[in-house]
Amino acid sequence: MDSPITPKERAILRRLADQVAELAARPIEQKKRDLWYRHNALEATRPLIFCNPENGWWEIITSDLLECESVLTRWWEFRLRQEIFWGTQMGDDRVIEPYFDVPHVSSETDWGMHETRIQSQADGSYVWEAPLKDYASLDQLKFPQITIDEGATARLVDQAQSLLGDLLTVRLRTGWWWSLGLTNTVISLRGLEQMMLDMLDQPENLHRLLGFIRDGNLARLDWLESHGLLSLNNDGAYVGSGGFGWTRELPRPDFSGQVRTLDMWGFSESQETVGVSPRMFAEFILPYQLPILERFGLNCYGCCEPLDKRWSFVKQIQNLRRVSISPWSDCARMAEALGADYIFSLKPNPADLAMETFDEERVRAGLHQDLHQTRNCRVEAIMKDNHTIRRDPQRVIRWVQIARQEADKL
Repeated sequence: MDSPITPKERAILRRLADQVAELAARPIEQKKRDLWYRHNALEATRPLIFCNPENGWWEIITSDLLECESVLTRWWEFRLRQEIFWGTQMGDDRVIEPYFDVPHVSSETDWGMHETRIQSQADGSYVWEAPLKDYASLDQLKFPQITIDEGATARLVDQAQSLLGDLLTVRLRTGWWWSLGLTNTVISLRGLEQMMLDMLDQPENLHRLLGFIRDGNLARLDWLESHGLLSLNNDGAYVGSGGFGWTRELPRPDFSGQVRTLDMWGFSESQETVGVSPRMFAEFILPYQLPILERFGLNCYGCCEPLDKRWSFVKQIQNLRRVSISPWSDCARMAEALGADYIFSLKPNPADLAMETFDEERVRAGLHQDLHQTRNCRVEAIMKDNHTIRRDPQRVIRWVQIARQEADKL
């Protein structure tokens, strides 16, 4: 991290940053930004479209395309090339911004024990050995503790500022969480099958574990807030499991400069419990998520789990605005339930981009049906969760084109 940036790397990164700055200054970026503001305020707009290839990025910006040499500069180069691809080729509604974000240099302890993963390759499937074998060991759990390396953080920011600060605004911003869903942590500690068995065999102990994980997350939010480490996400920040945070409803009117959770979007999900009944979800999962979500000014809920059978419970969430509708949800049923009162975050099936051949007619038919069923909703079509695009960048470009064509038919 502290290794010097070579003149060659400096030239490469500055050239790319200059391209990003030029893209961010285009009038179309402000038009897209205004569209997101209206959309997030639940105004009627055309369906917004966003494509994030996720793991597919490594098949678009392959290692042989990267010209820098160190770990840090190659990562910075990768990020800048992502922005350029989004701005010049993707064609979706993501706003290109004139910023370059640098995270805190930090470390975090575990919960006092952690799972042992068993997998054959770094990016492949895995099983794990859950460490909490018996609830008699519950008292061994501890809240995770975050440590900030202030010196290394300052050096990293200074390095970025010196290199790119005259081209892009360098910001110190850290995404301290993706989801505050809790169940991923519980399952890592106890095991998925065992957690579901505990709902029947050891409900009181499972409640104790869930309560501990909830309290640990609340304590973490308290610490981040009190130490001034949170950042507003009412801009082009990715919020929930898809979509962006552009809103004038945040921060709260009494905002004084130090970000609180109530000035932010929150997000929770429980996709691991897809095999759990709605009643069990309402008893064991949602009650532990609610106290966390109540802290936020606006909320998103859901990811890959179908919410149609859980909606009667999920709609109790305070300040709920964005709802994820996965490919396994009943789209028509959720369209009727959400109407114009929530953002309908439509998630088309990512398998369409991973098949041996890219079936455009299948993609078009699926989008046509979904967008027709949701024509009275506040819709965003989000392509994500891609593990592969078969090394074919044209697939994401073409998906966006088809999505736009179908949206324009409404």
